[in-house]
Amino acid sequence: MTTITPAAGDALIVVDVQYCFCPGGELAVPDGDAVVPVINAIAPRFGTVVATQDWHPAGHISFASSHAGRQPFESITLPYGEQVLWPDHAVQGTRGAQLHDALDVPNARLILRKGMNPRVDSYSAFLEADRRSDTGLAAWLKSQGVTRVFCVGLAFDFCVAWTALDARAAGFEAVVIEGACRAIDANGSADAARAQMLAAGVTLIPMLD
Repeated sequence: MTTITPAAGDALIVVDVQYCFCPGGELAVPDGDAVVPVINAIAPRFGTVVATQDWHPAGHISFASSHAGRQPFESITLPYGEQVLWPDHAVQGTRGAQLHDALDVPNARLILRKGMNPRVDSYSAFLEADRRSDTGLAAWLKSQGVTRVFCVGLAFDFCVAWTALDARAAGFEAVVIEGACRAIDANGSADAARAQMLAAGVTLIPMLD
């Protein structure tokens, strides 16, 4: 199956379409702003839309600047596991943390902020990186009758992939629309994420039908 048409029981999760992840941002995803018009065209086809927003306090543990002698994109082991270190990004209240002005999803029923715990990173919309702290999204979606989620946004190989994988683990069908995502692709991360999602039963499609 290469295309799918949204139906009742489907939700769209728009992941982290923020200035920090767009060209010129602190952690720019190549061609990241190209997802905006695609998502704007897709969103009206869903009755349930959720947008997520990375929202870090200054000095967050995931920032390379918080670890003496470390550089962005190095990996270290933290109490909750392996952590890629990032440039400072999505700092609360900054322009980089804002959702892109051109993102037009007025039918979004929930905006979920994540990554606010200064000691734990958070890629997924469902669970923080300690794999214990629950955002409550799964319960909310189930209360709305959602059984399948479509994931789009930034970045394909991190926050989108983790969200799709955790959706599967929470009992949802999960679809990633690759044409509405862009990847950081650091050290082969895009291919690795794709393989991991396929192995978990996530459906990858180029675009909606």
